[in-house]
Formats: sequence, structure tokens, C-alpha cells
Amino acid sequence: MYERQHGTGEGGGREFQRVTDALRTRMTDGRYPLRSFLPSQRDLAEEFGVSRGTVQRALRELADEGWIESRQGSGSRVVKAQRIQSSAAKATRLRGGVTLGPLISEAFEQPEVALDVYTLTSESLDAHIRLQAERIRGGFIAPQHIGLRMLLPGRDLPLPYPRVKGNPGDMRLRQRLNAITDRHTDSLRGVLEELRTEKLVPSVDVQIRHAPLTPAFKLYVLNDAEVLHGPYEVVERQLLLDTGEEVTALDVLGLGATLTHHVQDADPNSSGSVFVTSMRAWFSSVWELLGAGPGGRVR
Repeated sequence: MYERQHGTGEGGGREFQRVTDALRTRMTDGRYPLRSFLPSQRDLAEEFGVSRGTVQRALRELADEGWIESRQGSGSRVVKAQRIQSSAAKATRLRGGVTLGPLISEAFEQPEVALDVYTLTSESLDAHIRLQAERIRGGFIAPQHIGLRMLLPGRDLPLPYPRVKGNPGDMRLRQRLNAITDRHTDSLRGVLEELRTEKLVPSVDVQIRHAPLTPAFKLYVLNDAEVLHGPYEVVERQLLLDTGEEVTALDVLGLGATLTHHVQDADPNSSGSVFVTSMRAWFSSVWELLGAGPGGRVR
């Protein structure tokens, strides 16, 4: 009961993270656009089936990250959204600006879906894949094959972030990072394999490898024809651990990072084509030569 009421402990930590992840995703895919107000704490608590204390903790986390601004009596307003700079925005992307959701959606509207992803964790991708699974189950799209290759940093690789500021030997934030990654990679595998076992998608191939590299940028290669690329911005922020302790951390903006969108076209020498080709080659080289399986063995 204490965990339910106060949002602490293992159960409360999971619930807090679930609410925080969902709200971040809604701000990045445009459901909560810039300068809009989030639903009230009471409505959010009812929607997610959690206590108001858990919602308040999630909103504090989002405020610390710079996503929202909360004022007593006025609610929480979105003050930051993920920016995607694109030179090839389609008509479906113009309203409200370019966001990651429509780009992933368009990739899944093809019969053959191929995603190559290089990232620090898989939490944002997990949320978007779940949305596509709902579209598939609803009969709105019907891909025949989904292939996902994801590159993550080595689990035991020393990383400069996230870490407790001034105490590089403190491993709690690295353990937290590994736990977040495991949760979302398991979720990704599960939701895609369920589509195959339910015979909604005839062929599914999910592969995850680890590379001895610190991700300085996030990369999505969509159906070998489009690339989303953006650097991680290092920030100093307060993090509340599941134990209830608050620490000053050096972390990165993932969902909040600015991404650039590049499209391969008929001209192999255009800037978009050159960038897509170079990023495809980079990903394949790291995947084949540096990528290791869960046990750390290079394949």
C-alpha cells in the first residue's frame, strides 16, 4: 500500500516510469503539441490507473528535463517538443510540423518494413512500435515482413552518461540504464513476435547487438531510403531513484534531441542520397564488424 500511495519501491518505480515514458512519447509524436496543456493530474491518474503521487513524480521528472512548465493552479504546459528538420516533408507531415510518429507510421505502411536503429536505449522505439502493432491489429496496415536490427552500447562498457555527477564510481545510474534497456528490448521482441504468432505478420526478424561504442547520436534508417539522425545533448539534471534518493546526474536528451531527416532520391549525388548511403554503410560496418550478441561475443 505504501508503494501505491507514494510511488516508491520497485512497483512504484515501474509505474512512475510507465507514466513518464508515455507522456514523453505523446509530446514527441504531437498528441500534446508545443504550448498545449497536459490533462489534469486527476485525469492522468485515472487514465493510467496510478496514484496522484505517481503522476506528480512523473510531472516533476518532465519539468526537470525541461519538457513542461508547471504552475500552481494553471496545470502543466508543454514547453519543449522533439524537433525534426526535414528538407523533404510530405503533405501528411506538414500539419503541426514533422514528428517521429508519422515517419515510423509511413515506414510500416510498406509491405516490407526494415528498421536499422542505433541508440542508447530502446524506450522511444518501443512506444512507436506498440502504436504500429495497434494499427496492424486494427486492420489499418498489413506489412508482410518486419525486420529490426538494433545496435546498443555494450552492457559493461564504461559510459560517460548517465552517471552521478562527481562520483564516476557510482554504478546505480548504469544499472538503471541497463534495466530500462532490458525492459524495452524485451517489450519490443514480445510485441513483434506476438504479431507473428497471431499470424498478423507472416515474417518477423528482430536482432539486437551490442557495440563497444558510446552513442553520441541517435540513428534510424527506415526502409533503406530515409534516415533520422541527431546528436545526444548532455545535460545536468536531478534524478529521483526508486529508493527515493535524489541525485545530480549527467544525462542526455534522447526523445528531446533534434533530429535531421534525410531522404534518398533519384539523384545519387544529392545531399539526401549521399547522407542515406553513408549512414547505411556506417551502420552495416559496425553491425558486422563490431556488433556482439548478448554474451559479448562479436559475430
